[in-house]
Amino acid sequence: MWLALKYSAFALLATVLNLLSQEIVVQTYTGNHALYLAMAVGTLSGLISKYWLDKHYIFNVAVDTSRRDAHKFVVYGLTGVVTTLIFWGFELAFDALFSGRMARYVGACVGLAIGYGLKYRLDKHFVFAN
Repeated sequence: MWLALKYSAFALLATVLNLLSQEIVVQTYTGNHALYLAMAVGTLSGLISKYWLDKHYIFNVAVDTSRRDAHKFVVYGLTGVVTTLIFWGFELAFDALFSGRMARYVGACVGLAIGYGLKYRLDKHFVFAN
């Protein structure tokens, strides 16, 4: 139960970082494809923070070399492709259906919640398996 609470708290933190990063991009860049740039920046900030938290506090993995750490991060990122598509799909769908920033962020939260549930299982079996 404690693990589930920690994972949920870290997922919430990564979600907040993701959405804050998106908001910073949207507020500072209004050019072509601002939404897509914001989504990419948000995804990257969530990915990096969540990897570090998962590695240290969920799966308790100590990586002995930078090369192995980089390899784990690449695999972590690859498992995130499917979950990112879920997250982006919900964010863009809510934006198209309901329009507006708040609707988009609600969609992002729904997509991230679903994605993080799946991501834990993928990471447990493919990234941080013993």
